[in-house]
Amino acid sequence: MAYFGTGITLMGVNMSNPIFSCSGGSVVSPDMVLCDRQDGGHLIVNPPRPVWERSCLTFHELAHWSSLVAATGQAMLEVLPTLQGGCLNYWEAGNWALNDRAEPVGPKTVQLHRRVHLHVFGRSRNARDPDWLWGESPKFPDLVQSEQWVSRFSPLSESECSKVAERVAALMLTCYRLQDTQV
Repeated sequence: MAYFGTGITLMGVNMSNPIFSCSGGSVVSPDMVLCDRQDGGHLIVNPPRPVWERSCLTFHELAHWSSLVAATGQAMLEVLPTLQGGCLNYWEAGNWALNDRAEPVGPKTVQLHRRVHLHVFGRSRNARDPDWLWGESPKFPDLVQSEQWVSRFSPLSESECSKVAERVAALMLTCYRLQDTQV
């Protein structure tokens, strides 16, 4: 589906595929949801290419990725009703990939196994989960408990993802002035 006649394309909302992509990277609704949609929601923003450390990105890649992160956060705040009066937490991750128990089991080389991505967590004033209570820092489990922990969380709906993606597209064109060929 194209928006504004600009070549902006929103990807299908498959949980393993991006919901939006541009020269700044991609916005993904993750398979492993760490914050329930009713407690604020969870999206991931990937940089334009896989890197183990953000300093490996070029100036333009980093600037475009940072713009995409900001647009994603703003879009979530504007279109998700559960975030009315709420805020966001941004968390650069990649730690669990380095755990000795993660596949492949054993010690890992950081440059080969870690991939930078940024989690955007909505923080709702009305969060129900004890690990996401308003005014408290989120509480994440150790890797060995992660599967059980995430099983209680639901991802953003297809409709919510579409609304966020549409707003991200508009923000990338207007506020962040990415050219049509970059979005």
